Amino acid sequence: MNSGWWLVLLRFVRFGIVGASGMVIDFGVTWLCKEKLRWNKYVSNSLGFILAATNNYLWNRVWTFESQNEAVVREYTSFVLIAIVGLGLNNLIIYLLHERWKVPFYWSKLIAIGCVTLWNFTMNYVFTFRAV
Repeated sequence: MNSGWWLVLLRFVRFGIVGASGMVIDFGVTWLCKEKLRWNKYVSNSLGFILAATNNYLWNRVWTFESQNEAVVREYTSFVLIAIVGLGLNNLIIYLLHERWKVPFYWSKLIAIGCVTLWNFTMNYVFTFRAV
């Protein structure tokens, strides 16, 4: 394995650690809104996902990719657009697993997070934080 692959692996591990912090935010906000505030499960899921994505952008910019890019607005916009596609995938996976195949909601959400993590890392590595 050459040094380039080690850097990708290190970044993926860091991305995963940042993602774990986002998952706590995502699940916490989703649970609070769905269970305590009795909001629609998809609205709750979307709010949790968006707040987690913002947290994840900040930590990934600073720690995972150590970005020095001065075009922060472009970088954040790219990150958010990728997250929005990820949100659509997240909700689609939850819908298919939970509504169609009767997998419990939070298990469906956990599976969706795993799938969307791969999407988000790949797209952000290639597009948002390229050449850093």
